[in-house]
Amino acid sequence: MTNKEYWYWLCNIDNIGLKKIQTLIDYFMTPEQVFYAKEDELKQFSILSETDIGKIIISKDSAKIQDAYAKLSEKGIYFVTIEDKEYPRKLLNIFQPPFALYYKGSLPREGEKSMAIIGARNCSEYGKEVTKYLSSQLARAGLQIISGLARGIDGYAHEGALAVSGYTYAVEGCGIDICYPKENISLYMDMQLKGGVISEYAPGVYPNPGNFPMRNRIISGLSDGILVIEAKEKSGSLITVDMGLEQGKNIYALPGRSCDLLSRGCNNLIKMGAKLVSGVEDILEDFAPKYEKNENELKNYDKLLETEEKIVYACLSLMPKHLNEIAFEANMDIIKLSEILFNLELKNYIKQNRKNYYSYIT
Repeated sequence: MTNKEYWYWLCNIDNIGLKKIQTLIDYFMTPEQVFYAKEDELKQFSILSETDIGKIIISKDSAKIQDAYAKLSEKGIYFVTIEDKEYPRKLLNIFQPPFALYYKGSLPREGEKSMAIIGARNCSEYGKEVTKYLSSQLARAGLQIISGLARGIDGYAHEGALAVSGYTYAVEGCGIDICYPKENISLYMDMQLKGGVISEYAPGVYPNPGNFPMRNRIISGLSDGILVIEAKEKSGSLITVDMGLEQGKNIYALPGRSCDLLSRGCNNLIKMGAKLVSGVEDILEDFAPKYEKNENELKNYDKLLETEEKIVYACLSLMPKHLNEIAFEANMDIIKLSEILFNLELKNYIKQNRKNYYSYIT
């Protein structure tokens, strides 16, 4: 068998996790030597139970191992070990780095900055729009976007990057061949063409709750900074932040209303020293000091919009507003306002999020 096949074997023995693998590698030096270790040799390790030793012995079937490994490439799955030059260098410095990764598409490009964007699964409409906007602007500036493919903020972060042909990478808490949640299957497929999907879990591993905190250390490990958008006071996103702090990563948070449950986690992070983000410039000034807005890419509505259209447009934001609220702020009757909103929609400046609610197009 090849060295990678030995690694594949060692990383796929039931109930033999990171600590046990580390113990075996520390002693035997290579997975090949572990493979050829006798039962009596394995019994010297207190970390291994009799059941563990039995599973190791039974799993030593070269033909089955080689067959299973060969099926990875048939499914478009790549396998990289901690010894390979392709293995992400950033992960070498984290606590308990994965001994191997499975991925589809590609791995994050070395030498380029990456931003993790995380937050609430049940996010608000505002959180959705801000996430897509910030992600697209960061990706357009050349940052790779890292997240976890979960519903809510994670998915919108990937979506924002892909919308501007940016690179984005999802770290899963399940087998690499499983799209979780299923509703994000389009993102799962699209990012393999412009980024990749990554997991330390072998094909077929179900998305158990215990997998996700471990997954989070890889999200933070691959990033240079972590942006939190909408998080409750005891959000799972804060686990990723804690890991990022241990790894020395920059932490950013989007502020929110004090009475909003989805903002308490972010507001607390800002109290503790996370950088408040009011615009993409707050992040890019740390990663691209010479960053300047590309005026050619911004809509020059001063020239393209009529006076009344400018008034209405100025009343809008990323947060959807009701028709009546816009009418009050613009001091305009509903009939006239409806006509102007319709024209702004036709010109692709705004959108109707749901009946009578309008916001910018990001």
